[in-house]
Amino acid sequence: MALIDDLADGLARDTLAVLEELGDDRFYEKVSRVVGQLSPTLQEAFITCVRLRLAEQRGRSFLNQTLAAHRAGGAAPAAPRNLDPGGH
Repeated sequence: MALIDDLADGLARDTLAVLEELGDDRFYEKVSRVVGQLSPTLQEAFITCVRLRLAEQRGRSFLNQTLAAHRAGGAAPAAPRNLDPGGH
């Protein structure tokens, strides 16, 4: 359903921008609860979009730090250990 994806991702994007401005790294949980009161389906899609965007930000930061360290001749940051050998 394209509408729910569009709504959830737009809200996630806007929420993360406000989250940064507020300095409250859990603000999205409050927005999630508000959304969930009327639509658990939108709430689930919203949380998925938030997590995807946060994961992308974290991955991009790691990528940029690793490249900067390589170019400077320094040590790259350590990646988290893989605690689940099964993976996806």
